Amino acid sequence: MKSLLLLVLISICWADHFSENYSLDHDRVIHIQAENGPRLLVEAEQAKVFSHRGSNVTLPCKFYRDPTAFGSGIHKIRIKWTKLTSDYLREVDVFVSMGYHKKAYGGYQGRVFLKGGSDNDASLVITHLTLEDYGRYKCEVIEGLEDDTAVVALELQGVVFPYFPRLGRYNLNFHEAQQACLDQDAVIASFDQLYDAWRGGLDWCNAGWLSDGSVQYPITKPREPCGGQNTVPGVRNYGFWDKDKSRYDVFCFTSNFNGRFYYLIHPTKLTYDEAVQACLKDGAQIAKVGQIFAAWKLLSYDRCDAGWLADGSVRYPISRPRRRCSPTEAAVRFVGFPDKKHKLYGVYCFRSYN
Repeated sequence: MKSLLLLVLISICWADHFSENYSLDHDRVIHIQAENGPRLLVEAEQAKVFSHRGSNVTLPCKFYRDPTAFGSGIHKIRIKWTKLTSDYLREVDVFVSMGYHKKAYGGYQGRVFLKGGSDNDASLVITHLTLEDYGRYKCEVIEGLEDDTAVVALELQGVVFPYFPRLGRYNLNFHEAQQACLDQDAVIASFDQLYDAWRGGLDWCNAGWLSDGSVQYPITKPREPCGGQNTVPGVRNYGFWDKDKSRYDVFCFTSNFNGRFYYLIHPTKLTYDEAVQACLKDGAQIAKVGQIFAAWKLLSYDRCDAGWLADGSVRYPISRPRRRCSPTEAAVRFVGFPDKKHKLYGVYCFRSYN
């Protein structure tokens, strides 16, 4: 009993000594290894980091060690970064560092490195951010038999938009939904992204796939037949369905682009094929649905002219509602999927700066 009391007193004394030497802000995320006392601490100064596609970002992570526990540094410190999947059941390797040995994995190769601002800095720098980089990352520091972790969420500025193909609504299984978003310069949205979009006013009465395999839809104005008029606003959840056989729409997410989105000034209206060629002749490509949503949401692009897009749909972006141009709300207006050979419209083009 006396030895147990002595052990508790030692742990408390060292913890007090630690708190005197390191002031921790109230909003920092700190994980303490409880077994045998807090000999190694890993912390993230920010629980969330915000950025956008194409930029560089630093995911903060620092570690603090008890020098009396580790001596003069016999054990090499191993730093490992992984990305957590939406269900937290699997981790994707991102970067590992141990002494002079460093390795990046998969699509992170050539884009990640440790910041190394100080001896205890394990922060990870990610360059040329992609839409797929969005998510939660785990920083793990290992020394000898001790290890600890901290989690940082990387949020991307962007826009969520509902999507369905020319075939019509409820025609995509999960895998087709993923590809449909990629084809439109986007990725399938996460629940958190859809939830944030709902809080920002997104209202859509058709259910769509999300990245975790669930099917949901956001309602800000309850009504029939969108869940019922007497229900509360919220994100309606259909649950998880068969990814191969079940068919719904999809919610896509996109972010800033490195290029120019514009409506092509042309003397005549165009068929779809003529629209494609007109953009090519202008040194660009016909724009994608994700690009018109990004221009509308992130650049406040406004044009009251319906134009062809790459998927064969016709749309136009309105950021300043006015008579004859989406009078009730700012939105990307959807005209439909007209006959490509006989219907005549303008065209939206995109010229990449890459």
